[in-house]
Amino acid sequence: MTHDVHIIGGGLAGSEAAWQLAQAGLKVRLSEMRGSGEMTPAHQTDGLAELVCSNSFRSDDSDKNAVGLLHDEMRRLDSIVMSAGEKARVPAGSAMAVDRDVFSAEVGRRLAEHPNVTVVRERVDTLPDAGLTIVATGPLTAQTLAQSIVQATGEDRLAFFDAIAPIVHRDSIDMSKCWIQSRWNKRTEASNEDGDYINCPMTKEQYETFVQALVDGEKTEFKEWEADTPYFDGCMPIEVMAERGIETLRYGPMKGVGLDNPYDTTEEHPQGRWPYAVVQLRQDNKLGTLWNMVGFQTKLKYGAQVELFRTIPGLENAEFARLGGLHRNTFINSPLVLDRQLRLKNAGHIRFAGQITGCEGYVESSAIGLLAGLMVAAEHRGEDWSAPPRTTALGALLSHVTGDAEAETFQPMNVNFGLFPPLHEVKKKQRKEAYTSRAKADLGEWLAARERVPA
Repeated sequence: MTHDVHIIGGGLAGSEAAWQLAQAGLKVRLSEMRGSGEMTPAHQTDGLAELVCSNSFRSDDSDKNAVGLLHDEMRRLDSIVMSAGEKARVPAGSAMAVDRDVFSAEVGRRLAEHPNVTVVRERVDTLPDAGLTIVATGPLTAQTLAQSIVQATGEDRLAFFDAIAPIVHRDSIDMSKCWIQSRWNKRTEASNEDGDYINCPMTKEQYETFVQALVDGEKTEFKEWEADTPYFDGCMPIEVMAERGIETLRYGPMKGVGLDNPYDTTEEHPQGRWPYAVVQLRQDNKLGTLWNMVGFQTKLKYGAQVELFRTIPGLENAEFARLGGLHRNTFINSPLVLDRQLRLKNAGHIRFAGQITGCEGYVESSAIGLLAGLMVAAEHRGEDWSAPPRTTALGALLSHVTGDAEAETFQPMNVNFGLFPPLHEVKKKQRKEAYTSRAKADLGEWLAARERVPA
């Protein structure tokens, strides 16, 4: 099949862009390195849209949360990531989490069956000289293509580390010491009856011993060229957080507030007192056989991980389906090298999408892929492109990576209300709802205007 658009990279952004273009009637060649005999340091399969870190798409609350709003906007634009995620959904309280294998298989199946998509297992080493192209190779771009990107942009690559959390077999968890509950007992339609998280409580003594062991544990050694690479705060390794102070974890992923330990009751707290600290595990697959250690991304060596994590109450005999790991992420200085339509300023036929643009998070990466697909479809039809308003989650994220961020200090960013035009006249307690209400109305107007554009 001859193609109208070449997409390089079959991750979340590339898959989403391919879907949008195919649905718009364009022929797409989707090149994916995995499956051609090549692999990245972090992927484990050759499946399209593989989730290599957490299985969570984070909050699904579109009324009070920026990422939940982004979910809603993407659903309104026929996102394959969101619809496949719905099919693969597993309980996670007010968050949206998926069975990673079901999710990847669903995305792959739908793209493989689409008459406008051809998936080719091949490594692309250089940027194409001509033809509409979307580069969505993600934070683990192969070295040869990365060098071609450096030459094209005229800028050195920026980089940060991204760490992976361990996954535990459910039947190896001692539930006589743990309990199931969502923080503050929050529920959604997909929630389990008792809650969505397994909670492993710690006393003050246990917590402080654990933190010290994290600091002292044997870490993965860095290569010389990795030594000065900064971490992204949203995926900070657990031991790096521990090094920032004894209380850091207790106010982060190990906070015990809103959780009632049924094994520690008093007259004052008949339902159970809040633990001093807690380790939470979240369901990782539909069968409920695998559970992810929430916030426990790590660069500890494997032996050190097993030894230390088995000191956690309830995990003394834990069996790990996957241990934590560390990989190097790369991204371009998008505000400097891309225009407002994600095009390379000195090579307008090439667009970038996904994490390589400096957005962070599964949903954000997919959203930039979605927008890149819509942009290319409009260009192919000879239409003028009108971006979503900056008051929307899509528009705010796009604006940030294409020019609103400071190029000199540009770092990966999740979608958040700080990227939205401010609403100073609204009371602070009401601002989240005001941001989302405004965004939904403005996106509705934008979608209506798109429908009025002649095909």
